[in-house]
Amino acid sequence: MAKTVRLREPLSGSPTLDYLNQRVAAGWKLVALEWEREAEGQAADAPPAAEEIPYGVQVSGDGLRLVENAVEREIIILALDRIVEDCPLSQVADELNRRGHRTRDGQQWTPAALFSLLPRMIEVGPRLFVSEEWAERRRRLPRVV
Repeated sequence: MAKTVRLREPLSGSPTLDYLNQRVAAGWKLVALEWEREAEGQAADAPPAAEEIPYGVQVSGDGLRLVENAVEREIIILALDRIVEDCPLSQVADELNRRGHRTRDGQQWTPAALFSLLPRMIEVGPRLFVSEEWAERRRRLPRVV
């Protein structure tokens, strides 16, 4: 089976029919055209969108660093607590909703929303599990034999 080779050529102007015919004669097949223009209402030097702020933290008042978001931290702890108790994500979501907690976009918690939060829970878990608060929670958890 022959290997496919792709070539992306930046152009300074519009391609001519002669140019396209030369490429076809050389064995190339046109598979796509890519267009671009500056977005209206946005500065040309606007920075690209950054990644989303991790759940459980927020931008500080001075805008220079990330600081803990107490409400989101409470949600992470409550969800972790229920998951450790072996509750299904549907029950965890129901408990969060019952307590009036909402996702960042104001929606009710669902098992899918909690599932997407699991990597963040894994990331912050080690810092939480060594805290005095978790030591107290661990004492009241049922013992697994």
